[in-house]
Amino acid sequence: MTPADTERTIGAMETLSKLFDSPARVKIMRLFLLNPHEVFAVGEVRLKSKVESQIARRELARLHSVGFIKRQSVIRKIQKKRGKNAATAKKWVRGLALDERFPYLEPLRALLTSTRTFDRRSVISRFRGAGNIKLLIITGVFIHADYSRIDLLIVGDALKRKNILPAMRLLEAEMGKELRYAVFPTTEFLYRIGIYDKFVRDILDFPHEKLIDRIGVPPLLPR
Repeated sequence: MTPADTERTIGAMETLSKLFDSPARVKIMRLFLLNPHEVFAVGEVRLKSKVESQIARRELARLHSVGFIKRQSVIRKIQKKRGKNAATAKKWVRGLALDERFPYLEPLRALLTSTRTFDRRSVISRFRGAGNIKLLIITGVFIHADYSRIDLLIVGDALKRKNILPAMRLLEAEMGKELRYAVFPTTEFLYRIGIYDKFVRDILDFPHEKLIDRIGVPPLLPR
């Protein structure tokens, strides 16, 4: 190995060591990796990743210093008035975006957006207070099924939507992406299966993973 190669290797190790020594940083990195074309204001990063403001600012500064993200401006619609005289205006807003030139981008994307980077049991535990869950299915972003109509399906009895919503927000912070989900009472879900409902079939006929199945979802007939 030449001195130049050694220097590059040391530089790479120093960069990677800066990236993985903070759980908050990993959550923020996943947010940018899963939304590569989005520009986020600092406040948006804080809300979406559920990281305290001071910590978010510190982590963003560090990610910017190693070249993972870049400063970028974007035109946003700003609501100027409310009520009957509601009006909007366009305004340039400064924010941060993923820098596609970052040299370790693809390995990081493969690592941090892999289905192996989240614990299935933690997903189940998020919904323990949501009622009597009979079926919990993950698809979409969880298994890289980008064409899926949703990311998560919950079926059960006496479901508490007031508990489901905060659980979804925490999952979104961990996954780094807004999640699409559907919630059905058991009777309605079984009815939809019985009439070969297109929405349900679009979930069950394509790649998905059952984390909980106390229903024993029957095989569907060909379309």
